[in-house]
Amino acid sequence: MLEALGTTISPDLLVQALTHRSFAHEHPGVPHYERLEFLGDAVLELVATETLFARHPDKSEGELAKMRARAVSEDSLSAIAKKKLHVGPYILLGHGESEQGGAEKNSILCDIVESLIGATFLEHGIDEARAVVHRLIDETLDEVATEGPALDWKTSLTVKAHKLGKGEPVYHMEVSGPEYAQVFTARVSLGEDGTVIGEGRGSSKRKAQLAAAEAGWKTLG
Repeated sequence: MLEALGTTISPDLLVQALTHRSFAHEHPGVPHYERLEFLGDAVLELVATETLFARHPDKSEGELAKMRARAVSEDSLSAIAKKKLHVGPYILLGHGESEQGGAEKNSILCDIVESLIGATFLEHGIDEARAVVHRLIDETLDEVATEGPALDWKTSLTVKAHKLGKGEPVYHMEVSGPEYAQVFTARVSLGEDGTVIGEGRGSSKRKAQLAAAEAGWKTLG
């Protein structure tokens, strides 16, 4: 895992970066990764933004924002966690979360990537953290320039619905699960019809709506 990151992280900080809140809840006093995730998210956004800005001088602010959102999305980062870092076996989870397959959940894997970036920043500073981010997401940053509607499924669904003479997408939300591992479910319909054309789940309202919009876009053909 550290070899794939291309850096070193002190043992204590590395353990924290891999510790989910559910494990910390069962072991009082053990720090979990959420503060590191918060820090890593900011570093990731910065590096992705400056890279896209430099590589695509012809793109508008809106286009760059969509490319960045796709590059640092839960789907993209969880794929990196699985395929590049193979981090699943190292994540410290509470008993219940572990039984529910937490080590394979995209939301947790995404968090871990961000927390490792945050830990790198704390240990070595911005230059080393920037290098780690480039190792992890440069391929993704190249790919997002060619993804078309996948860059922003909600906008793409709205545009397609309008072209087909249908109503505005309406999203209906539900939340389930414990506070430390909430699951958001979104269902999207068009206008006043009420017929659900897409459903999606995620660790946030936005992620669930994006997944539902993608399903809805594909339903419309």
